[in-house]
Amino acid sequence: MLYWLLYLKLFHSFPPFRIFRYLTFRTVFASLTAMFTGLVIGPLVISRLREFQISQYIREEGPKAHQKKAGTPTMGGLLIVVSIVVPTLLWADLSNRFVWIAVFAACAFAAIGFSDDYTKVVNRRNLGLTARQKLGLQILASGLIAVALIFMQMRDLYSTRLTVPFFKQYHPDLVLRAFKQDPHLWPLAFLPFIAFVILVIVGSSNAVNLTDGLDGLAIGCTVIAAGALTVLTYVSGHATFASYLDLPRMPQVGELTIFCGAMVGAAIGFLWYNAHPAEVFMGDVGSLALGGAIGTVVVIIKQELLLPFIGGVFVIEALSVILQVGSYKLRKKRIFKMAPLHHHFELLGWSESKIIVRFWIASLVFALFALTTLKLR
Repeated sequence: MLYWLLYLKLFHSFPPFRIFRYLTFRTVFASLTAMFTGLVIGPLVISRLREFQISQYIREEGPKAHQKKAGTPTMGGLLIVVSIVVPTLLWADLSNRFVWIAVFAACAFAAIGFSDDYTKVVNRRNLGLTARQKLGLQILASGLIAVALIFMQMRDLYSTRLTVPFFKQYHPDLVLRAFKQDPHLWPLAFLPFIAFVILVIVGSSNAVNLTDGLDGLAIGCTVIAAGALTVLTYVSGHATFASYLDLPRMPQVGELTIFCGAMVGAAIGFLWYNAHPAEVFMGDVGSLALGGAIGTVVVIIKQELLLPFIGGVFVIEALSVILQVGSYKLRKKRIFKMAPLHHHFELLGWSESKIIVRFWIASLVFALFALTTLKLR
């Protein structure tokens, strides 16, 4: 909106406004706008959540230290989503379809999380949507994103080929060409691509959701992951950098840098109120939205196979739950004292602050490694 007004409309009348054409400038402003939006409206949102008695219910089987957090306002993820979407709409080029896909992902997964949180509040217990309901809605939203990307691919604005770290000449295509050539079977050609997109986005969304168990843990790791994505989206959309690093050249992808920058700013703004001891929890409305947004961005910029490093802590937390459940069902034995992994360390006697900071450090190491793979090709 501001990009359209200040550059496209007023540039010829006031030449200094040409600065608004630069992606880096608008990304910085989007990030600052998102951060200050969160900081300014945060107290109002927290106050309203308390007023409507929208508070967190703590499961009894969790660490006993968490019981004192009962009553803390939840659904603070609404603050995060607003702080991402509004700056994106202000500073991004809204004619860019990738921007709208990312905004849709954040809003769609936020709506799923809102439904889950609202059900918990209404029922006054830590049970919202059923696992089947939540997963079904996530698959539907991810499937719509995949279909939108297929239409982008048909216009040569997107590629269904994978970018494989360390193997710059290997780009397997997720579209079955044999089916694509048959007019009766061509929809089947895109099934592997759709399934892969659903796996990445749904997996990312749930991984962030599982990590959101300690004050500031998930949102701190999100700052780092979103920062890495900001760099990746910028170099993917930059002709010189993309050519030098042998990345798929997608000029329109660069505009997603603003969305990622807004995600960084929104996460920092929310962290101000979510730092230990938390004044508000993000709830599923925040964690699902952030995970869905991260998964969507990596799919768009063709860095799906880097996601385990970009969001390393998220992936480890999700794997700890999968291993714990699998081990108990197969062997009737638990691998960890409790899953997700951060609860295991709590039961080992680590303080909450120590776990949070050490997981942040691990997240930073993973993100830096993801960025180094750009050159190691």
